[in-house]
Order: sequence, then C-alpha cells, then structure tokens
Amino acid sequence: MTPLLLTDIERAVRSSWSAETCTPDFRSRWTKDNPARDQCGVTAMVLNDLLGGELIRGEVHVDGERVDYHWWNRLGMGLEIDLTREQFAPEEIVTGGIVIPRPPASEWRRLREEYELLRDRVLEKLGLQQASAVSR
Repeated sequence: MTPLLLTDIERAVRSSWSAETCTPDFRSRWTKDNPARDQCGVTAMVLNDLLGGELIRGEVHVDGERVDYHWWNRLGMGLEIDLTREQFAPEEIVTGGIVIPRPPASEWRRLREEYELLRDRVLEKLGLQQASAVSR
C-alpha cells in the first residue's frame, strides 16, 4: 500500500467540504469563498481517524466573549494540525486548547451525519476502504 502524505489528506479533506458537512446551526453562513467555515469539528474527527493523536478544543472569542469552540488535532511530539484555522475573521480570536477525549461512536450524536459524510468523501478520494482506515 502506498503511504499517505499529509498533502494528499489535506487536499482530500478540503475538496470534500460543503454546506452539508458543516455545523447545521451555521449552515446558512457557509460559502465557497470560506469553505473551512464551521468544518472544524468534523475535520478534526476525520483527521483523528486517519492520523490518530489527540483532539484539541479551544474557544473562539470576539471582544473578549466566548462565541464558539474551535477543534483541531495534535499528533506525536506536539505537532498540531489545524486545517480550518483560516475560517476566522480578524476579530475572532482562538484561545486555549485542551485535550478532549474522543467519545465512543455509540455516544456520538451531534454532527454524526456531517462527520460520516465528510469521512466517506475523504476516504473515497484517498482510495481507502472505510473499514481499513477507520477503526472506531
């Protein structure tokens, strides 16, 4: 099997985003001009499937007030990968970053459909079978 390159994974993820894969509460603000908008949770989960590591959650602040959360990944040796960081406007500041344990699939309800759609698109673009890449 040919090893996956991070550039291949990134390309597959970015080309798989759509309004259907973003957070439903904010779907109306998703545009092709800012495709990373509200894709962070599902993207972090798909990267966790493919690369392992930890899920990190920070807070998004505007004028000092928390308005949302932001998710990304941390791999070995502290390497952090955040494919959706560019979604934020200058006034949106991401702070903190704590490790959040991945919930078992049986308990995961929020964004499950969006995650599964993104995961399936990415795996197809990478030419992977779901069972071989996702063990959760």
